[in-house]
Amino acid sequence: MAVKIKELKLDIERIGTISAILMQPANARACYVLAHGAGTDMRHASMDKIAMGLADRGIATFRFNFPYMEKKLGRPDQPVVAHATIRAAVEEAARLCPGLKLVAGGKSFGGRMTSQAQSKAPLPHVKGLAFLGFPLHADKKPSTERAEHLAQVTIPMLFLQGTRDGLADLGLLRPVVDGLGAKATLHEIAGGDHSFAVLKKSGRTNDEALTEVLDTLAAWIDALA
Repeated sequence: MAVKIKELKLDIERIGTISAILMQPANARACYVLAHGAGTDMRHASMDKIAMGLADRGIATFRFNFPYMEKKLGRPDQPVVAHATIRAAVEEAARLCPGLKLVAGGKSFGGRMTSQAQSKAPLPHVKGLAFLGFPLHADKKPSTERAEHLAQVTIPMLFLQGTRDGLADLGLLRPVVDGLGAKATLHEIAGGDHSFAVLKKSGRTNDEALTEVLDTLAAWIDALA
């Protein structure tokens, strides 16, 4: 299957220029605006694997660097900068992929910044948000404060969460998702950590766990109105 890969530069007003990658299979029926986690960039091996796996399933991805990662600064951007970056990425993805169903989200920090942006003002054309490991709290600091803004999100949300995720105590996340009602879906990856890696004793491989993540994500995107 032919996959078109386009490297881009995106100018964000008052913020600067960032890099982006559109990976679009010939038969694409949707595009996922995929934001990276706090400690990785858009080219990290895990992001490549996700993008390629989704391309195999007929879903395009639009990846981008947050400004701090573009400039190789250690500290993540302030939310206002992250939100503006996500908004610009979504607008560019919509422009480059006319007619494709648009969803947004991403890994950890990237997914949380996307839901914050959506809660403040709807992201144009976005039909749903998908989180690849929602960081509900800092490691070993159980709390639900980071989820409070989700009540303001009115579009469907998918939470893909490992059962060993140190940044999301499922005893706290399950009631949060339940409280969001029919718009929110939680899919638990048995034995997965924050990156969906599994222990050898689980009897399955990291690739098998990732296959479950991507199959679930693709099916959820297809089911979106």
